Amino acid sequence: MQKIHAGIVLTIGIAGLAMTVLATSLLTAYQQIPNTGTVKAVGVGVYEDVGCSKNVTSIDWGIIEPGAVVNFLVYVRNEGNTRIKLNITTLNWDPPQAAQYISLSWNRENHILEPMSKVQANLTLSVASNIEEITSFRFDIIVTGIEHP
Repeated sequence: MQKIHAGIVLTIGIAGLAMTVLATSLLTAYQQIPNTGTVKAVGVGVYEDVGCSKNVTSIDWGIIEPGAVVNFLVYVRNEGNTRIKLNITTLNWDPPQAAQYISLSWNRENHILEPMSKVQANLTLSVASNIEEITSFRFDIIVTGIEHP
C-alpha cells in the first residue's frame, strides 16, 4: 500500500473546498423583488342594528298562525374587499316536512353589495294555510355573498 502524504490530502481538500465555493457562487444568483398586493376576500355579516354592531345569531319568529306572513329586519354588510351578490338559502329543517309548508324569502336576492357597504334586508317567513301536524319548527338560514365582477 502506498502512503499518501498529509500535505497532498490537505491540498486536495482545500482545492475541493475552493471549487465548491466557486461553483456555488457561479450557480447561485438572486434578485430581491419587493411587492405588495391585496388578496380578494369575500365576507358577509348579518346584523340586528343599522350600526352593524350586534350579529344576528338566532331569530325567534314567535307563534305563527296558519296562512300568516311574518317579517324580520336585518342589516347585511359586505365585510370583504370585493363586490358580492347576495343569496339566501335554508338548511336543516326540523321536522323535515316543515319545509313543505313554511318558506323563507327576502327582498335582497341577487342584490349587488359593494365592499364594506350595508343594506337593510327584510326576511319574510310565510306559513301555508293548510299546514298540519307541525306545532314547532327550526331551520338554519344561510346568507351568502358570491363574488361579483
